[in-house]
Amino acid sequence: MTWQRTLRHYLAIPADELWGVVGDPTRWPAWSRAISSFTLEPDEPHTYDGAPVSHTVAVVETQAARVTPGRRGHYLPARGWAAALHGRTAGPLRITDVTDGRSLAFEQPAPRGGTRVRWTLHPHEEGGTTLEQQVTVSGPATAAIVASIGKDLIADWPQAVTRLHRLLRPHPDAELLKVVVAGGSGTLGRSLCADLSTRGHDVVVLTRRVDPGLPHRQVEWDGLTLGPWVHELADDPARTAVVNLAGRLVDVRPTAANIADLRDSRVQATRALVVASQELATPLARWLQGSTTAIWSDAGEARLTERSPLPTGAAALPQMTGVAQPWEGAVQGANAEHMTVLRTSIVLQDGSPALDRLTQLTRVGLGGRVGSGQQWFSWIHLQDWLALVRASLALEPEVDLPDGILVAAAPHPVRNEELMATLRKRLRRPTAPPTPAPLVHVGGVVLRTDPALGLTGRHATSALTTDAGFEFTHPTLDGALRDLTG
Repeated sequence: MTWQRTLRHYLAIPADELWGVVGDPTRWPAWSRAISSFTLEPDEPHTYDGAPVSHTVAVVETQAARVTPGRRGHYLPARGWAAALHGRTAGPLRITDVTDGRSLAFEQPAPRGGTRVRWTLHPHEEGGTTLEQQVTVSGPATAAIVASIGKDLIADWPQAVTRLHRLLRPHPDAELLKVVVAGGSGTLGRSLCADLSTRGHDVVVLTRRVDPGLPHRQVEWDGLTLGPWVHELADDPARTAVVNLAGRLVDVRPTAANIADLRDSRVQATRALVVASQELATPLARWLQGSTTAIWSDAGEARLTERSPLPTGAAALPQMTGVAQPWEGAVQGANAEHMTVLRTSIVLQDGSPALDRLTQLTRVGLGGRVGSGQQWFSWIHLQDWLALVRASLALEPEVDLPDGILVAAAPHPVRNEELMATLRKRLRRPTAPPTPAPLVHVGGVVLRTDPALGLTGRHATSALTTDAGFEFTHPTLDGALRDLTG
C-alpha cells in the first residue's frame, strides 16, 4: 500500500533565502507544528591529509549545516501517542538527496516500506518561490503512519508555510493591501489567509475565539456587535479589503433550528461588517462577500451563470436558497469602492470536509453513484479559487474582473456518476454498487447530515472569467483529483 501527497505554496521570498531554512531540516519544527523535533547525528570528523581539522579553523561548519546524502538523523511527530510510538520503534532516518539551493529529501525506513519527504524550491522570475512538499508512505504500516503524521502535515500546511514566511519576513509589506478576513479560521479561510500572508499582505482574522495555532494576527469579535475590531477597518480604509466568509458549516441536518442558525450566523456577521463600514470616513478599497452556488438549490438541467435567476416557491430549498439569498442581501449598503459576491461551488482541497467524505466512502467500497447519479456537480480546485479571490481583490494584474456576482466554479462540471467514477479511478478502487436515494436519507439521519447535499446538484459556470483574462490551472476534474490525490 502506498500513500502520497504533494502540496505546493507560493512565498514572496527568493529561493536562496528560503533555502536557508528549508535546506536545514533541523529547523522543520520551527515552521511545522506537525513535528516536535528533528536532529541530525554527528557527522564524520573532517580530515586534512589524514589529520583531524582543528575546531579553531574559521571555516568549520555547524553540524546542522552539513546536510549531505547518507547522513542520519531522527524526528518526532508532534502528536503525543505518535511521538511515543515513533520514539520507541523507529530507527534513524537517512538524508537521501540534496541539490544545493533547490531540493532536499530524506527517508524514514519501516518494515517493507517507509516514509519519504522531499522539499523542492521552484523559483519564479519575479523573485518569489513555490515550495513543494511531497510525502510518500509505503508498506504494511501505511495507514498507521498516515494517521500519526501524514494527515497532520496536510492539516498544518497553510499554517506551516505562513510560519516559514514569518521566519524570514517577520512583518507584512506596508505597501500592500491589508485584508481583514471574517471566517478566516475555517478550512477555506486558513488557506486564503496563508496565501495572502506569504505574498506579504497584512492579514487580520476576525474570530470569536483566538486560536494559538493560527499564525495570523487575530482580533476577537462576536459577529453581532461593533467593538474594538472596527479599528482594523478604520485604520486606513482606502488600503483595506474585507473578505467575509463567516458562517456555520453547512453539513448539518436540515431542521428548522439548524437552517435558522446557518442563515443567522451569516446574515448577522455580514450586517455587523456593513454597519462598521458605514461609519468609515472613506470607503474600503475592496469587499469580497462569500456566497454559494447552492443559492440555485436543485437546478436540474439548467445551465447557470452569473445572470441566471434564483428559484422561487417550492424550488427554493430553505437550507440552500433560504440561507444564501439573505446572506447576499445582507451586504447591501456596504461602504466599499468595489464589491464582489463570490458564489463558490464545492472547493476541492486536500483535507476539506467534502473531499474527505467522498474519498472515505470510495476507499471502503461505497464509491458508486449516489441516487440517480445524474445530478450535476460543480466544483473548483483550491488553487483556482484562491486565484479568483486574488483577482477579485485586484491582486492579479492580468485579470480584470467586473464588480458584482461572480461564480467560482471550474468550466467543466460533471454528473455525480462521473464524479464517483473519476474518484474510483484516481484511488484505484473497483466498480462499486450505487447508493439508492432512500439509503442516502437513512445515512443522513445516522451521520447527522443533509441528504440533499448528495442528491441535488447544479451545472454552474462563470460567463465572466474568460473575458476577464482568467485561466484555470485545473479546468478538468480528472486533473484536479490527480493533483490532490498524488
